[in-house]
Amino acid sequence: MLTALTLLTHDVSCVNIPGMKAESSYHHPDLRTALVKAATAAIECSGYETLSLRELAESLGVSRAAPYRHFADRRALLAAVAADGFDRLTAIYNATAEQTIPQARLAAAGRAYLAFAAERPQLFRLMFVSDLLGQSTAPPDPALIKSASEAYVVFERLVAATLDDPDDRAIKAAAIAIMSTSYGFALLRMNDRLRPFMYGPLTQGDLINAVLSIKLVAKTKAAERNVRRKTRTLKRR
Repeated sequence: MLTALTLLTHDVSCVNIPGMKAESSYHHPDLRTALVKAATAAIECSGYETLSLRELAESLGVSRAAPYRHFADRRALLAAVAADGFDRLTAIYNATAEQTIPQARLAAAGRAYLAFAAERPQLFRLMFVSDLLGQSTAPPDPALIKSASEAYVVFERLVAATLDDPDDRAIKAAAIAIMSTSYGFALLRMNDRLRPFMYGPLTQGDLINAVLSIKLVAKTKAAERNVRRKTRTLKRR
């Protein structure tokens, strides 16, 4: 079945990592793009922790120094790969616009997010588990921050559309809660932490439906005002 993810992702099968020399030993028509694509394929086979710029250069038939014309170091290349992943996620979220009901759009986005994690687990880990967006070793790459932020803004809009007259506080709380549930399930499944005694007769489809069926009650400013008004009324009696 073709999904939004299937239509928007590149072929990163391990057997499709570029392994033949390019016609030129030191030149490539679009080396930056080729490096990002080759790195995406490489990390899906063995994880981002072992990515080697030297091996990528050799696979593309360019000199070992060539990648450094586009990326200062390995971390910069990984940031570009992660940014590309977030751009894909944004496109996948936007593809849910064909759904007319807000709840259906959010559910479609949730399914696409979980499919992304299942089909591209190492890219998912790079985007959401690595320290690229943290401050532990180096400031995050600005382009990566931009791509990640754009993806999250689109997700927040999907969440906001399902809430009843929400304010910013309610949107933020609901988005974090929904993302945390989906993210946690994705990692449990990815790391084979969902054991038979946990899910029993439930199928993968049942589990996904359960994750996506969690309902949140958003307290809006209007709702809070109504509660305070009712409380004052009761006190006067």
